[in-house]
Amino acid sequence: MARMKVVVTGAAGYVASQLLPAFRERYDLVLLDNRNRTRDGALVEGVTISDLREFDRETYRRFFNGADAIVHLAFNYKAGHSMNDGDYYSERSNLDLAYHVYQTAVDEGVKRVVIASSNHAADWYEHLLRQRKMEMLDVTAPPLSDNFYGWAKACYEHLGFLAATGAMGRAVEIVQVRIGAPRQIPADSAAKDLTSYKRNLGAYISPRDLQQLFVKSIETPDITNEHGVPFQIFYGVSNNARAFWSIANARKVIGYAPQDDSEVVFADDIRRVLVAGKSVGRL
Repeated sequence: MARMKVVVTGAAGYVASQLLPAFRERYDLVLLDNRNRTRDGALVEGVTISDLREFDRETYRRFFNGADAIVHLAFNYKAGHSMNDGDYYSERSNLDLAYHVYQTAVDEGVKRVVIASSNHAADWYEHLLRQRKMEMLDVTAPPLSDNFYGWAKACYEHLGFLAATGAMGRAVEIVQVRIGAPRQIPADSAAKDLTSYKRNLGAYISPRDLQQLFVKSIETPDITNEHGVPFQIFYGVSNNARAFWSIANARKVIGYAPQDDSEVVFADDIRRVLVAGKSVGRL
């Protein structure tokens, strides 16, 4: 079986650092970013410097020619480095970036685009979850956010739906991954904010589960929804006992089977910080 050609944008970023080890084994990659070093200064092998915010798509469309899929991870950090103080005009640059990727996919005949969305696309509901007015949130709820970072991610999803319907010229298969917490959850954060610590345990996704979720989002042959539109939104979390976002549709549509649970991964910390302190519960 021939290896798929996959374009990865934002290839020098943090999420890419977790995905590329698996991607390099499976795909022929085109790695794009506006820099070739991580935020820590490490060189990322194979990255081509290209700024996809450029409105003239002719300057980069050749990189997408012949691709089977695009994994769009690129993000303008100056715009949304802090999700609490972004504003409309700065976040709009990230919408331009997403639009350029979608439209280039249409123009170049790319079959599928997998987008790094965010749980913040619907993070307003966390107020209800923490008050136990909701027990679980799934992707059927309207995307509601109370910050501009989340608003921009919700708009990524709406733009993607346009692409999936063919409204941008040709239907492109679209998967939006609302990534949770792809990082270690330090126990010392519990002393500062116990509720957020518990929340992050529920939002955790391990590197191998993140890799599995993206690989299956790229490779699953049929992602059409119940209305016949090739469009899906999946929450990107592990199989966490404290989960408050549903991954039922990811299990059903692409066979996502996460292997990790934050309750096990961080068991020693949880026992020390929560159980010993008699503070249990989900959120």
